[in-house]
Amino acid sequence: MSLATYCVFCCRKLIIPCPTPKSDRSWKDISKCNSVNIKGFVFITYQVWTLKKLLSFDTQVAQQEKLKSYIYLNTLSLDPSENQGITYQARKELHKAVRKILEAKAKIFQGHFDEHLIVFDAEEHECALWLLLKRSQSDNRVVRLQAVQDLATNIQWRDYQYRSAAQTIDQRTAIGLARSRDIDLRFFLPPPPLPIVDDDYSLEDELRLLLVSLPQTDLDQCVQHFTSLALRESSQTLAAKRGGLWCFGGNGLPYCESLSKVPAETVELFCLQALVQHSKVPTHCDQIEANGGLQLLQRIYQLRKDSAKIQRNIIRILGNMALDEQLHSSIVRAGWVSVLAEVMKSPHVIQSSHAARTLANLDRETVQEKYPDGVYVLHPQYRTSQPIQADVLFVHGLLGAAFKTWRQQDINQQIDEKATDTEEDYSECWPKTWLASDCPGLRIISVEYDTHLSDWKAKCPAENFRKSIAYRSNELLNKLKAAGVGDRPLVWVSHSMGGLLVKKILVDASQDPEMDSIVNNTQGIVFYSVPHHGSRLAEYSVNARFLLFPSAEVKELSKDSPALKALNDNFLSFAKDKNFPVLSFAETVPTRIGRMLNLHVVPVESADLGIGELIPVDVNHLNICKPKNKDSFLYLRTLKFIQDALARELGS
Repeated sequence: MSLATYCVFCCRKLIIPCPTPKSDRSWKDISKCNSVNIKGFVFITYQVWTLKKLLSFDTQVAQQEKLKSYIYLNTLSLDPSENQGITYQARKELHKAVRKILEAKAKIFQGHFDEHLIVFDAEEHECALWLLLKRSQSDNRVVRLQAVQDLATNIQWRDYQYRSAAQTIDQRTAIGLARSRDIDLRFFLPPPPLPIVDDDYSLEDELRLLLVSLPQTDLDQCVQHFTSLALRESSQTLAAKRGGLWCFGGNGLPYCESLSKVPAETVELFCLQALVQHSKVPTHCDQIEANGGLQLLQRIYQLRKDSAKIQRNIIRILGNMALDEQLHSSIVRAGWVSVLAEVMKSPHVIQSSHAARTLANLDRETVQEKYPDGVYVLHPQYRTSQPIQADVLFVHGLLGAAFKTWRQQDINQQIDEKATDTEEDYSECWPKTWLASDCPGLRIISVEYDTHLSDWKAKCPAENFRKSIAYRSNELLNKLKAAGVGDRPLVWVSHSMGGLLVKKILVDASQDPEMDSIVNNTQGIVFYSVPHHGSRLAEYSVNARFLLFPSAEVKELSKDSPALKALNDNFLSFAKDKNFPVLSFAETVPTRIGRMLNLHVVPVESADLGIGELIPVDVNHLNICKPKNKDSFLYLRTLKFIQDALARELGS
């Protein structure tokens, strides 16, 4: 027989041979062998008991995640001829490592920050790591911020140190590290194992069940409509298990019937888009979390890594849920911090900006503002020690977007033979790359409104009133106030109908004492082809409405529109009193609409506000807000205007 044990150092079975008693061997010999075994057992039991008594770690990970904590030791040769054998060597190295850890813990986690940790046997970088981890949990905010910065910027940590830190850092530190530039992803624990699900349910079934579980009354018309669209008649059996099929307006829209014929990924996207609408309602966010929505979204995210649109909708939902601080712990526990930190590194501006918004809403340590759905910070997206001196706010036009509207002018591969060289520097969003580089002290925000409607096959019943400038102004004004717009000097940059929206926001803010700081801090406005006096597009609405402006906007943009004239008169009346600096660009090249129509969407006379400087430019309506490169006149003139407008206020 033999005594088999496991070496805790190298996790290999150790076989201690003992002579096998033969039939003619005396009981005395057998007793002697058993005595050796008993003594060995007692010794090993004592060693285990001693280590158990000493190792009394109380880590946050063990409490919250119930994950195993590891002790990382240096590699040891398994050749028994070296030194005094593997058993002795393993025990020696283990005791030495445990002694280091215990002494470091006693010194760092119970001592003061100014102690010199030189009295025990531990390497300097080991002490530095644990000291920074201790400081990251300090009661002093300045100490915490510096510790997180030091953790993130030190690239000398070893692999096991990253992984040890990942098991020790608290929620606040993890979020801070995720918002640090060029952070090493080994600082973060991977998402926890997902629960085992019933094989009878597919992901789309689980999404529909989650939608069914959400509140069903007192909802916005568009939330009702989108939820109905996501649910199909074939889900009636599943929904019956949760109290019956819930579908607004009866058994569902006719379009729902076709969902059974489309790929599962498309159905998932429809359900996620419905969840986006629900996540805009704070009480619904609580229900999404309570019904396991965070774990379900995590599973979909991991399985649909080839679908940027699905992942973007999921992160958008998380960004809305992160507006509620009570849900932060649940979001972190569901493993989303490591995912968001990875997405922040994405070269695609849309993906990284969605992740940046979510992390900013989670980071209550350095961010006081909250960013509602559709409000994105293009710069700074990471924590920075540089103070923010002013805001620049970008507002796109109809059928535009927070990112694609402000991209660099598209490269013509057929005309430009050097396009390959230029493509490396191509900017998907010039405010994020060029402007942030030239004016690092700015907070650059881009807003997005109603663009989600274009993703749906059927229009929302409430869509028409949502498209009015008055409705959008009130909605955006509240969002911008929550994001802290108006707390510092501000410059507006707008394209097409976005300029009309800027004017309406300023008019409404001037009439509301709680919002007048937005007006008082406005230092300048840039208008790119804004139809102050209407657009010729209305004359061609039959041919153009499906390309540029839906019918509701066409009515507001007509030259004889009373609402448009009233808006312009109201804006000019107080803009002149405030002496707003204004820079307007006007298109001079027609825009090709469809196959047969070339049109000056906004004629030069309509782009002339009547105050400020007007500059005609040889570009069409779509490209007037898309500079060809960083040296182009459009960008340089815009940059100079922003710098001059803010210099007057900042005195620099």
